[in-house]
Amino acid sequence: MSGEQSSAGKRRTPRLTAAAAVAAAEGAALAAWGVALLVLGLVGDPDSPQQAEAGGLTVLALAAMPLAAAYGLWHARRWSRGPALIIQLVALPVAWTMSQSGGPMIAAGAALGAAAVAELVLLVHPAATDALGIGRTAQ
Repeated sequence: MSGEQSSAGKRRTPRLTAAAAVAAAEGAALAAWGVALLVLGLVGDPDSPQQAEAGGLTVLALAAMPLAAAYGLWHARRWSRGPALIIQLVALPVAWTMSQSGGPMIAAGAALGAAAVAELVLLVHPAATDALGIGRTAQ
């Protein structure tokens, strides 16, 4: 099987590949944050170990959505576009809030915002919708 073909036989375009990479990076970052919270709750000195552990598990569960979307985009699955779009639309206000916090959160918010906008642009492009088998309405 070639690197440009998905398992379903659909052609994975460079835009879908990039969108899958962005979604995978977001999922990996969330997973790393969740693991860090779990470790902090277990071996660190948080104000509330139970809250840190619960937060870590919650963030790990949230990481599953962008990782699943990345998998679907990589394999040119039609269903993956919806979750990927929803993730980015939720990420935009989160990025704005982070950028208003000051300090290193400004850079993190800017990076998240840039990733979200890039992913949205990649996912709404006609080449991506065609590759996913999502028909456009007649003009």
